[in-house]
Amino acid sequence: MLPTVFSTAGLPDARRVELWESHNATALIGLDVHAARPLEATEVNIRLAQVQLARVTGSPHAVRRTKAVISRSPADAVAVYVPVRAASAFHYPKRTLPLAPGTILACDTDRPFARDFTRGLEELVIKVPKQAIEPRSDRLSLPAPVTREAASPYARALVKITDRATRAVLVSPADERTILDLVAVLVGGQRAACAVAHRAAARAYIEEHLTDPNLSAGEVAAAIAISERQLSRVFAADGVSVPRHILSRRLDLARVLLTGPEAGAVADVAAQCGFTSAAYFSHVFRERFGQRASELRFSAI
Repeated sequence: MLPTVFSTAGLPDARRVELWESHNATALIGLDVHAARPLEATEVNIRLAQVQLARVTGSPHAVRRTKAVISRSPADAVAVYVPVRAASAFHYPKRTLPLAPGTILACDTDRPFARDFTRGLEELVIKVPKQAIEPRSDRLSLPAPVTREAASPYARALVKITDRATRAVLVSPADERTILDLVAVLVGGQRAACAVAHRAAARAYIEEHLTDPNLSAGEVAAAIAISERQLSRVFAADGVSVPRHILSRRLDLARVLLTGPEAGAVADVAAQCGFTSAAYFSHVFRERFGQRASELRFSAI
């Protein structure tokens, strides 16, 4: 789950657009790209089991996802665009939407659209297969793009998770189940199952407080205003308990920190991730990953 980086820097000017299109068709979404000047663009990609995340920057250009592009590169997915800086225009049949920082947009990847980046591009992208969202929403239909304020709790959590996961040097690993719940709520709105909305809120809270050693199911339930029993039920419906989810996310974070260039001793990393016992951390780490935390730390030096 380490980031991969593709850049047009150093490529022949005449082939930059062609190679950028080829990369995006494989790593994200197929597009026709048009640039008046040699395209300067970089994309950081994260591929999870089902979800794809990206951080994209680029000089002024335009993209088109036409019927012909969709035919040769179908995706059957929902794309969520999160502008970081510079406004852009999102065109779809009979309407144009301005898309500026502070707003996020979700669309069906297999309906034609076009985008203009006259001031350049810097944004986060989340691509989720429809089949992964449908079980989390009563009805999934996106005949037209959906916009949400990035300041909403669900959008804010999704943006933070994607931002952390798509840095060139991985800061925090992304949890796919959390992303799926958040996207289902953002896309489905009131159609999203109530349990999914509760679970999305809970997982977002856990991500924000993961390193707090006192984090508990009771605290999470209180934070999202439901009972602890109800919280347990909505997590059980997704095949996991709240404590096991917290443990799993802490171990994911620890694994990333242990392979980083600035990682300290194993006990220090354990404490950073919310573990109060280094011995317990070592035990569950080996149980989860099949090797000692100290062995991973040593191999990364």
